Amino acid sequence: MITLTVLVLATTFLAYSNGANDNFKGVATLFGSGTLSYKSAITWAMITTLAGSITSLFLAETLLKNFSGRGVVPNELAASPQFVLAVGLAAGLTVMLATLTGFPVSTTHGLVGALAGAGLAAVGTSVNFATLGALFFLPLLLSPLLAVGLGVVSYVVARGLRVKLGIEKEWCVCVDQVVHVVPIPQPAGLLALAPVTVPQVSVGPVEQCRQQYKGKLFGGSVQRGLDLVHFLSAGSVGFARGLNDTPKIVALLLVIKTFDVKFGMLIVAAAMAIGGLLNARRVAITMSKKITPLNPGQGFTANLVTSSLVILASRFGLPVSTTHVSVGSLFGIGLITREANWRVVSGILLSWVLTLPIAAVLSAAIYAIVSRG
Repeated sequence: MITLTVLVLATTFLAYSNGANDNFKGVATLFGSGTLSYKSAITWAMITTLAGSITSLFLAETLLKNFSGRGVVPNELAASPQFVLAVGLAAGLTVMLATLTGFPVSTTHGLVGALAGAGLAAVGTSVNFATLGALFFLPLLLSPLLAVGLGVVSYVVARGLRVKLGIEKEWCVCVDQVVHVVPIPQPAGLLALAPVTVPQVSVGPVEQCRQQYKGKLFGGSVQRGLDLVHFLSAGSVGFARGLNDTPKIVALLLVIKTFDVKFGMLIVAAAMAIGGLLNARRVAITMSKKITPLNPGQGFTANLVTSSLVILASRFGLPVSTTHVSVGSLFGIGLITREANWRVVSGILLSWVLTLPIAAVLSAAIYAIVSRG
């Protein structure tokens, strides 16, 4: 009974960590482009993620089955509370470590690494690496590459369509304050240096303020229409994330025969929402501000690519990472605009590489400890 209680707590912790690291990824473009404030963006993320989590009850049965561990390790091991506890706790610790350091990583990656680590500790080479590769590693590897390519193509098409429709970017006058050090005459012919704050005016693209689009389309303001579809596209990413991630986490609770899956979905959804509200800011800054500068049009394009890929993957039971797809689409746009921050992206890629071995080592160690008890 104690082990099962700890398992529920570990699964809840994993869901909390997932929400802290992942919830903001869908709305990062809203915050990064200045469309919404941080508070409004994270609230929209919470609402749409909850909607996706509830919908996953009806559309994501395959993911629920895949992440139970069956087919990767022997069925009797997959049904062991100690094994599942090691997987859930290790994945949660890995994701939370990344969250606290501001790196957007994949909970899916953490779960896959934990499955492999605990499996190796328990049964050694009896782990089915062929299944692990086909069901997990291949989608995780290909999804960010596909997202980069689609991000590039989608942005080029969207930009061409904007030009063809005669929609132009507005320019702005930027007013800032600068400090100049000026000499001030003093008695006895001496001079003293003193700082003086003066306004500075410059003309530049609205990226320096908030980029706007002027003109009308179908009788309405282009900018208002773009803000609306951008807002909805961000919501679709949050929905897709809840749809794809909730079953992966709830699958850990299937080992408890008397546990109601629907109740498990509600626990996971609530923990994900709370994690996003309380611990998302560091990852939010990385996703919104550091990968590449964004305007509303670019943000909408990135969200459209991300939500489409993740919803499609969820429908067919493919465990793609919302993180990988979202970062990939943003990076693809940054390649075209030539504003991608390669140093930040390199750091994110390194965190992805480290997620698997860290989760595997933690999972193996935890399993070794709990299996002795």
